[in-house]
Amino acid sequence: MLARPALYLLFLVSLYASGQTAFRHDLQFKALPSRWDEALPLGNGMVGALIWEKDGKLRLSLDRADLWDLRPTADLDEFDFAGVKKNLDAGTYEVIQKLGDVPYERDPAPTKIPGAALEFDLGTQPKADNVHLYIKQGLASILSRDHWTFTSFIHPTLPLGWFRISRADALPNLIPPRYSDASNVKDGNSVEGQGLARLGYPQGQINKRPNEIHYVQPGWNGFEYEVSVRWKVVAGSMEGVWAITSTYGGNKDVRASSITAAALARGYNGDRKSTTAWWNSYWSKSSISLPDSVLERQWYLEQYKLGCVARADAPPITLQAVWTADNGNLPPWKGDIHNDLNIQLSYWPAYSGNHLEEAAGMVNWLHRSRPVFERWTKSYFKSEGLNVPGVTTLDGEAMGGWIQYSLSPTTAGWLGHHFYLHWRYTMDRKFLGEKAYPWVRDFARFIASISVTRSDGLRQLPLSSSPEFYDNSPKAWFRETTNYDLAIIRWTYEKAAEMADELGLSGEAKQWRNALAQWPPLSIGADGGLQLAPGLPYPESHRHFSHLMGIHPLGLLSWDNADDRRIIEASIRSLEAQGTKAWVGYSFAWLGNLYARMGQGEEAHRALETFARCFCLSNSFHANGDQCGGKYSGYTYRPFTLEGNFAFAAGVQEMLLQSHDGVIRLFPAVPESWNEVSFFGLRSEGAHIVSAKRAGGLITEVTITSGKDGLITIDGEEQDFHVSGADIRKSGYRITLHAKAGQKIQLTARP
Repeated sequence: MLARPALYLLFLVSLYASGQTAFRHDLQFKALPSRWDEALPLGNGMVGALIWEKDGKLRLSLDRADLWDLRPTADLDEFDFAGVKKNLDAGTYEVIQKLGDVPYERDPAPTKIPGAALEFDLGTQPKADNVHLYIKQGLASILSRDHWTFTSFIHPTLPLGWFRISRADALPNLIPPRYSDASNVKDGNSVEGQGLARLGYPQGQINKRPNEIHYVQPGWNGFEYEVSVRWKVVAGSMEGVWAITSTYGGNKDVRASSITAAALARGYNGDRKSTTAWWNSYWSKSSISLPDSVLERQWYLEQYKLGCVARADAPPITLQAVWTADNGNLPPWKGDIHNDLNIQLSYWPAYSGNHLEEAAGMVNWLHRSRPVFERWTKSYFKSEGLNVPGVTTLDGEAMGGWIQYSLSPTTAGWLGHHFYLHWRYTMDRKFLGEKAYPWVRDFARFIASISVTRSDGLRQLPLSSSPEFYDNSPKAWFRETTNYDLAIIRWTYEKAAEMADELGLSGEAKQWRNALAQWPPLSIGADGGLQLAPGLPYPESHRHFSHLMGIHPLGLLSWDNADDRRIIEASIRSLEAQGTKAWVGYSFAWLGNLYARMGQGEEAHRALETFARCFCLSNSFHANGDQCGGKYSGYTYRPFTLEGNFAFAAGVQEMLLQSHDGVIRLFPAVPESWNEVSFFGLRSEGAHIVSAKRAGGLITEVTITSGKDGLITIDGEEQDFHVSGADIRKSGYRITLHAKAGQKIQLTARP
């Protein structure tokens, strides 16, 4: 008879063999990670777990997306946008810094907070020697050969996770965060995190009964959350379930203890089957095959993480999502919702990656939060219309920080880009009319109301900035509109007109085109590239490419246009000339997207490979700083945030498929050495599902499922195709297909 671990391993192999992904894409270690930020991650958009070893014990760090201390940020209501300009003009900007920035660093809240942890004391048994995260099934497996086995997963739609361990005597212990530990009142900065005890909570109560533990933690202003664990012995092994619930949103009826009781009655195997089915469906949406094992594996790990942190009905992806730091402190940057880059980059890959259900979480939250944003817009800018704070709580309330960006006048415009993308990738007319166009329209109205007329008759903002140049100094404010703000404004009016036309609102479309004509073009420097602002060329190495928004992601400049191409080339030369010493990980991921948009496959590959090799930890988490010892950046720290991970995935997809101007481009930015490369199920604008293969430097086959009636235009190689399923018209590199919604079209290269 086989020993229990051998039987268990055989079960895992047979389960895994049915999947699409390969073992080489998984996380595999010879020992348990000894740091929380290198742990095995599990999640479902609402709850998450990190599996690692702490002080010789197997530890599961448990988290939930709506665990927040939502106390108001001090002092933000003591000034407004006009007051900022007044103090700036008077040379007393320190007054505003004290009110707008100091509380973010000084006060521990508002902030995301951690949940709890489960620990298993395995005594003197040998340590784990086979640690595996099966990303196909969302299953973590730990094996100590011939001694014990452990598996864990999180249910895809319920706020609970399971564990099974072959040691019936290794009872779980619930470890609460040290909220009332007098020694844990560390005064850290927003990157290091302050001690949890600074929140001032009483320590939560733990109740233990045979085979169950329940913990209730009170928070600020009546908020509380519950963690419940139950287990039972089955055939000599122990299987158990944990759940986390919170009273956020007034939900006091659903208790974690009730959820674990119902789950334990269902059993491990039933929920395991549901979880496998969800992940099988998720992975069936899209896949890629690259000749570069580093990029391919990292892409699959990013897709896995996206499936762990995004759901249509879950909160948006915050800096660490459902993996809040388990180090006794508040998370880096308070785990907040950063709208000046982080949240936007996090959703980039969901559109062409064909995960629109997951992408919907962001726009759904923004739409639900509109009343909060409109109230803030009226209070801070004294204006009607719509804007959004650049840094917010889960409720959408402003948190302050560097107010040039945390209280920027154009944040809602960049967020509006995601409403536009969601419409273009779904072609959902109801969404366009009820959510996307109203968002972009109301931001356009806001900009019209706060902008002023220059001496030449064109419009400008009273104050402008470019994240995050010159940090929070007075120098970070510009009297003329920066290319960052201007790109967002010009994009907004252009797309508002496009959306209005689509909805048959010709009068409003004309209004937006007239408004666009009142704004100056993007500012071009003496070198022919995009400047930071009029009269200020790109000044120094910097992590945030905010001045290049017009190239990517907004696409105001097109590589196909000769004049635009010269501007793009000069802009990138300037970026490269300043070097990468002040870059972080997401900078390289963004650069990969920029190069891909330029059709520069070798350069895109190099940037993305640098990200994967030097700015990620062993479990693939983006660590911001250079983990190759400062070879590429002067930042060598390791605060974990997710936006770099997802921007990387988007960059790989941009190398394989682009459709930003309504034309489908197949393999537009792959290195010449990539002779064998393919993708399945990626999505283009127009809601078309596209699969393609490239071999010997040529496209050999393409399959398109049309998302709507009409024409599909493809730019591919100069080669001859046999077409089935649609009429074709060809002109040079460009192919035009006539299709009906749902029609499957196949193109096969002729010999």
